[in-house]
Amino acid sequence: MNVSLRISHLFMVLLLLAFSVNGYAAPALFKIEKQGASSYLFGTVHVGDASMKGLPQKVTHALDDSNQVVVEVDISKLSPLQMQQRSMPFMLLTNGRTLQSELSEKNYQLLKDYFAKKSIDIAMFNSFKPWAVMLTMMQIEFQNAGYSDKNGIDKQILEYAQKHSINIAELETIEQQLQMFNGLESLSNAMMAETFEQLSDINTYFITLVDAWKKGDMQTLTSYYHTSFDDSQYGQQSEQVMLIERNNNWVTQLTPKLEQGKVFIAVGALHLVEQHGLIKQLRDQGFKVTHYKQAYISVSL
Repeated sequence: MNVSLRISHLFMVLLLLAFSVNGYAAPALFKIEKQGASSYLFGTVHVGDASMKGLPQKVTHALDDSNQVVVEVDISKLSPLQMQQRSMPFMLLTNGRTLQSELSEKNYQLLKDYFAKKSIDIAMFNSFKPWAVMLTMMQIEFQNAGYSDKNGIDKQILEYAQKHSINIAELETIEQQLQMFNGLESLSNAMMAETFEQLSDINTYFITLVDAWKKGDMQTLTSYYHTSFDDSQYGQQSEQVMLIERNNNWVTQLTPKLEQGKVFIAVGALHLVEQHGLIKQLRDQGFKVTHYKQAYISVSL
């Protein structure tokens, strides 16, 4: 199961968080239509490398055709200080609990060794919840691999919307997203163990996903979905908390907006696929959802 896929958006939020036009193969952008009203749905990745700077033309064309941009969380309206003030209460342990008390002896030792190799004293994380420490680990590894929030697609979409005076709406608050992690605290050891497994091969478990996104490869994204949310207790609970419940809530919020049209929705790519994904749910609501290309061509998905 791919922990890095699941936490990439929270990584972007907590750290504040294209390729040139020619660098994109065909990131998956969809057109949503119903009774003459049309909108767009774009699956994003939340961190990127230098080649991902600059939105592709078909995305900016769709943005220009929209009156509102809807994102998971609008981080552009918060300062770094505000972000920290709103995040910290969710990240800190209480009632005498410590990082060591929350993890197995094996996992705590692995974590201690991990930070020691980077000349970091694990004591500085003693009061943080395991998932918050895991975000720090992901930040380190993403940066080492050449990825950062600066080239995240969500952030570029927000910047474009602000520059062109397009209204911005959000589906969730930071607090709601952080509470999602707290809902998985009972599985901290499983989460930490798999984090170490994925960090040992970040190329397979993260960079391959980004490459699939660049190509608009929905088949590979779907395969990653099944790898991430397998039949284990952790996989099933993570899918319920991170994908199913959120997608269901989002569809309720998005339906009236889409019936009016002129909306550009930008959410993490894994929210689009499979039976609980936004594409199927919107189709079930009577919307026509088709692959969008610059000279609009309908393609069955």
